[in-house]
Amino acid sequence: MSFLRRLGFGQKTGEKPTNAERKHFMPLNSYGAEYGYLGQTDMADDAATAAMARLAYAQNPVAHRSVRMIVEAAASVHLQLFQADEELTSHRFLDLIRQPNINMAGQEFLEHCYSQLLLDGNCYIQQLTNAENLPETLYSLRPERMRVILDDQGWPAYYEYKIGNKKHLFNQQLDGITPILHQTFYNPNDDHYGQSPFKSARIAIEIHNAASKWNKSLLNNSARPSGAVVYRGQEGQNNLTDEQFNRLKQELEQTYQGQANAGRPMILEGGLDWSAMGFSPKDMDFIEAKHVAAREIALAMGVPPMLLGIPGDNRFSNYQEANRNFWRQTILPLVSRFTSGLASWLSPAWHQSLELKLDLDKIQALSGEREALWRRISAAEFLTLEEKRLAVGYSPLPAGQTIKPKLELNDE
Repeated sequence: MSFLRRLGFGQKTGEKPTNAERKHFMPLNSYGAEYGYLGQTDMADDAATAAMARLAYAQNPVAHRSVRMIVEAAASVHLQLFQADEELTSHRFLDLIRQPNINMAGQEFLEHCYSQLLLDGNCYIQQLTNAENLPETLYSLRPERMRVILDDQGWPAYYEYKIGNKKHLFNQQLDGITPILHQTFYNPNDDHYGQSPFKSARIAIEIHNAASKWNKSLLNNSARPSGAVVYRGQEGQNNLTDEQFNRLKQELEQTYQGQANAGRPMILEGGLDWSAMGFSPKDMDFIEAKHVAAREIALAMGVPPMLLGIPGDNRFSNYQEANRNFWRQTILPLVSRFTSGLASWLSPAWHQSLELKLDLDKIQALSGEREALWRRISAAEFLTLEEKRLAVGYSPLPAGQTIKPKLELNDE
């Protein structure tokens, strides 16, 4: 029996698509080896990549911190709702963003969505409507449990969500708002499933993990390279017996190995001698290899290495510049594409063209850029007040309203 059939795919249940639709079922392949990626050279399997990404998030400190920095920063961005050029300060859409469901606040919900997008390359959001057929709650669904079923034209017709032995089918061909919003990162090898940024960092993650295990092994062996116990027996006797060899090996493991026994003098019986073995500088290059791997992981995630405390070449003169680049090149594009898809999905429920915009004025990392822009626009005498407001992203003043000039106080 195949792996997918053991999971329940292909079996008859209550609400199922037709056989014509079932043949267009788009399964992800098996997760591969135990860790999803170790020992594999072919990474065309996106499910194995997703399993590797989740393992990297759980075990690799650089990968974990990179994801946390991105999702926490992205979820902290203040969002504004607009209809045309008018900002809406009170709307059910805003309430839904602030409290998507009874179990999550808005920031926690957004962190889940961004994390799934980074780790898996896919993010699935389910919406439930109220009696008035308006969105009432939003839920973030686990990507590894979701499967796409295509119609005859190759478009998603159903999404199948599986938890244990239970499966639920979401019909995407309903009138009005579809029950599932599927957001992805671009994947050149698949039309429907996204690609995680971790896929390009797979080798770097393996190198970084291997270097960490190497360091751990050194600590377990007194934090120094091991040597050799040389037996110089009597004439004509150059080898230890099996009993002598096993007893010597057991004594070395129990008495002299490990950090608790570091520096402990070794007692050798007659005919045994200790010969230390060291590493050349070339052999110690694994430390630099670990730093290079860490920088490559950060590069794949879009986090400047300086922000992660990774030593080596940095492209920025100071931390503030690196942080500003992090927001401009990583956070803002991610939030913009995610909120654009969310607004396009839900706004038809209110029969309005709604748009979610980022409130850049409340992003502390970009405050220096905003101040410089304000100074330049304010000093531009060839612009009117309304043109200056539009240039910095503000709407025109209401009819009849003016801004009082700043009073200058003269010291007497």
